[in-house]
This record gives sequence, structure tokens and C-alpha cells, in this order.
Amino acid sequence: MQDDAIVIGGSFAGLSAAIHIARARRSVCVIDTASPRNRFADASHGFFGQDGDDPQAMIARARAQLQRYPTVRMVAGEAMSASAIGGGFEVRLGDGSILTSAKLLLAFGISDVLPDLPGLAERWGKSVLHCPYCHGFEYAGERLGVLQTMPMSAHQAQLIADWGPTTLYLNGSAAADGEALAKLQQRGVAIEPAPVLELRGENTALSSILLSDEREIAIDALYLAPRTRLNSPIAEQLGCLMDEGPFGPVIRTDAAKLTTVPGVYAAGDIARAPHNASWAAADGVTAGVSLHQSLVFEPLAA
Repeated sequence: MQDDAIVIGGSFAGLSAAIHIARARRSVCVIDTASPRNRFADASHGFFGQDGDDPQAMIARARAQLQRYPTVRMVAGEAMSASAIGGGFEVRLGDGSILTSAKLLLAFGISDVLPDLPGLAERWGKSVLHCPYCHGFEYAGERLGVLQTMPMSAHQAQLIADWGPTTLYLNGSAAADGEALAKLQQRGVAIEPAPVLELRGENTALSSILLSDEREIAIDALYLAPRTRLNSPIAEQLGCLMDEGPFGPVIRTDAAKLTTVPGVYAAGDIARAPHNASWAAADGVTAGVSLHQSLVFEPLAA
């Protein structure tokens, strides 16, 4: 059985796309591994009408709502490969089964490549953070830090200073240039050049940073901008062109979220920067509506 659309990825972007396809009474199959990027966070902030809700609960509600539509199928598993076949697409799953569709929508997400620093990974999404708009208010006025991971970390530190007293931890890397240094000083950002050895605290809380000279600096939250990687090679397999974003590769799309491969759409963190749940959901709506309209109008233009 061929579906009108296969959506690879069932988080904020993929589910937002799928429900619009389903509401247009088209058949849609959603393939999902149940490992969204924000699974490390206890709350999603700034999402319309659901500020502070558990992101996993939000996804579960959206899945339940989507499955009320009769043209929807949910498949638990991983899409291993995809290819164009005679006016449509073929997707092979990890169990060897094959699904086919007229259109394909990629929403498989990205993963954060975290620095190999003791005490960091277990605090990711709790007290070690990326987005101040998602989590900054909860640490407002407390002792904040930014870990240097890339050239734009100085820019990040200037921003974070709006939430509280901020220190930029260079972690042994080169100091900012004159212009960036002047902006950091203007924003009141302190600079700590020593390498960071370890993050410390009770459970997932952060209370101090241990430096290479054995100083231990008190801190409540640490921000960093990690490199990111795509969770699947499928976009490259299909020949979708990529752009190098500020954090990692981004699938190139137009305003309709259509990739450079006809019939293939992409939405969410894989196709934009910066990222957050609201943007992912909004891009999913655009991709889903655009995909449905292509099913209507492309045959008329043939």
C-alpha cells in the first residue's frame, strides 16, 4: 500500500506536518524512533499555550490526537534508507520492511555533540543549557556561565548577560579579539581563561566548576553552543543539498520547506537554525500544508 506521504520523525515538526496532511484526508505514515532532541529537558518553555509542560507529554498528546484521524499510520522504528522510485519514494526500515509514498517529509531531527567534559552530559538540559529563551528565566539572577565551544560563544555570552551575572569560560582557548572583548566588557561579562576540568554539583544540579589550576568557581547554570549532527543520512542519500549552519549541517529548503530534491520536504531542526520547539512546529505546519498542496496541484500542471 502506497501512502500519500511518509513522515520520518515524530516529534514537534513531524507531528505538526502529519496532522495537517491527515486533516486534508490524505494518507500519511509517521516513522519514529521515540528519541526527540529535547528528551533531556523536564519542561518546554515558550510554546504557545503549553509553557512549562513536559515535552514528552506534549509529544504523547500530539501523537494521540494525530491517531484519531483514519488516514494515519504510526510506525515505531528507524528509517535506514530512502530512494526515489518511479514518481514516488521507497523507505526501508531497520527490520527490513519497505514502505512507499508519493511524497516524503524529513523531520528526523538532530543530536547535540557535547564536549567531553566530566559532569557535563548528565546535566544537559537541566543545569547545562543551550537556549536562554527555553530555560533562562528559571535561572534569572543566578550565577551564570558560558563555555567557549566556537567563535560565536562570545556572542552567546553577551546575550546570556541579560539573564544574570555571566562569566565566559574560555576553557584554554584563545581570548576574544578587541571588538568582541570590548562588547563583552560593555555587557559586564567576566572572562576566565583557565581550562575547565570538571562540572560539580548534587545530582543534575550545578554548583561549581573545577579549573585546571585547582580553583573551584561557584556557578548555577552553564550555557554552551554545541555542534550538531543530523540523526539520519537519508537526506544525503536522496541528494538533498546541505548548507553549513552556525552549529552544523542544515538541509537546504525553500519557503515551502521543499528541499532541492522534488517531492522531498524537510522541517524542524534539520532544516533551520536557530532551533526551538515553536519554530519546529511552525515549520512542520508549513511543510505539511505545502506537501498536501503539491499533491493537489502538481497533477493539474502535468
